[in-house]
Amino acid sequence: MDYKLRFVPLGGVIGVTKNMYVYELYEGEQLKDILIVDCGIGFPLEKELGVDFVIPDVAYLADKRDKIRAVILTHGHEDHTSALPYHYDTLGRPPVFASRLTTAFVQNKFREFNQKVNLNELQQDKEYSFGQFRINFIRVTHSIPDTFHILIKTPVGNIYHGTDFKLDLTPPYGKHPDFYAITKAGKDGLLCLLSDCLGSDREGLTLSESIVGQTFEDEMRKTKGKFIMTTFSSNISRIRQCVEAAIKFNRKIVFLGRSMKENSRIATDIGYLPIPESLTSKEEDVLRLPPNKVCIIAAGSQGQYGSALSKLANNRNSNIKIKSGDKVVFSSDPIPGSENEVYALIEELSLLGADVIYSDIQDQLHASGHGNQEDLKFLVRFTDPKYFIPIGGTVRHQHQYQKLVVGLGYKKEQLFLLNEGDTVWFTKAKGYRGNSVETKNIYVDAYGVGDVGNVVLRDRKTLATEGIVAAVLILDSQGKLTIRPKFLSKGFVYESGEEMLFNDAVRQLEKILKPRGERIIDINNVRKEAGEILEDFFFKKRGRKPLVIVDIIQI
Repeated sequence: MDYKLRFVPLGGVIGVTKNMYVYELYEGEQLKDILIVDCGIGFPLEKELGVDFVIPDVAYLADKRDKIRAVILTHGHEDHTSALPYHYDTLGRPPVFASRLTTAFVQNKFREFNQKVNLNELQQDKEYSFGQFRINFIRVTHSIPDTFHILIKTPVGNIYHGTDFKLDLTPPYGKHPDFYAITKAGKDGLLCLLSDCLGSDREGLTLSESIVGQTFEDEMRKTKGKFIMTTFSSNISRIRQCVEAAIKFNRKIVFLGRSMKENSRIATDIGYLPIPESLTSKEEDVLRLPPNKVCIIAAGSQGQYGSALSKLANNRNSNIKIKSGDKVVFSSDPIPGSENEVYALIEELSLLGADVIYSDIQDQLHASGHGNQEDLKFLVRFTDPKYFIPIGGTVRHQHQYQKLVVGLGYKKEQLFLLNEGDTVWFTKAKGYRGNSVETKNIYVDAYGVGDVGNVVLRDRKTLATEGIVAAVLILDSQGKLTIRPKFLSKGFVYESGEEMLFNDAVRQLEKILKPRGERIIDINNVRKEAGEILEDFFFKKRGRKPLVIVDIIQI
């Protein structure tokens, strides 16, 4: 039988986050089986005002739900798991397979949504069958325990899905990467390697996670006030090392932020984060404790507005105040796109008197969870595939990965540098590009999913940069102004200049709002015409285009 395999990335190829990958197996022209790997959130760009996060667009899969055999989650980071509750019903509620820690995180996330999920804890040494896909899990190391690569065996050939990883020979917890399984996958023959490429522009091998634990000890020993560490709330390995340093110096441990509290509780419940009960404390108790006996582990390392660390920096936590002698350690690097927010947070904390330590000024505060060039080269040499697809990075990381692989003797034609929605077909003989699948960003804010579109984002940007002008027009039945229009502006023009400007605006409106000789005027047309007149007028007079809202009352 003639089989074909199609790879469809719905996220995670050029934006670092929002990871979601679809594998489709065809028998002839008939779609037989679909396997989904990961389903995570993305983080909004600075220009996407008011957006909390972004999730993949799964509209392409809506009419194929009967073909989806399973969703596999490679590890517990939110950019690989947290969009699943939003799409689970649309995907047909398929079985979900994940590691122990990831399972615990996902179960909790679905509980928050009051949803049930068919969740299965994977067994590393077991081969799973999902339709005609056969799956093996390969242990690797990352910045979170229980991370796996996936060997996907198909009638077309074998695919190695190598999501976020580094080759850490001395991980602080858990086992080192399963080099035997990695090299065996290569020896058995690989059609394609999908590889994390986020570290492709960094030389050497990535530092071991273990080095950070010693840094925490060294910094905590020198801190006379409160010791505050911030990292991703799912980075349990990093959190555990900070906890162990706090135990050594007999500091009470306080978790700040909803996600940090929840994830640490989950990890403690399953034995991944052992903490003596005598050293745990609540934020309400911090004021009563000696500062040099406090260790705070806070969410908000990416400068997120409203996060636990942001509230500390803006003095909005009634129980904890930043003072001279306190130390804040950023044990994470900014995600591409969030640098401005992180540095602004560092400035605010410094102004309050804190000694702020971050990776620009001190080494070994953070060990990336993503492999540098030598890690990536090792994976290439171990697997020796026919084709390559770099994932989990930006466009520049893709191109750096291409240079790296070509430098190892492979040809450019063996690499597929993809955008979101691009597709690649594989047969036993070759791999080639296919037609793209239409995708868009699905924005999530406090009020719903998908309610924020391009028009809303455009209006929010205008409000933030140009201001708003509301005009109330009272017209008679013939469309003539009966009294002077009322104007209200915010963020557009100084009050001292308003009266003259709006007097001129009235004269512009009077030119078009004359009796029209119609028994019934079209209010919508009048509103549109008045809005356009005002927009053009304000731009000519002030060089700015505020958001103009025209309200018409007809008497």
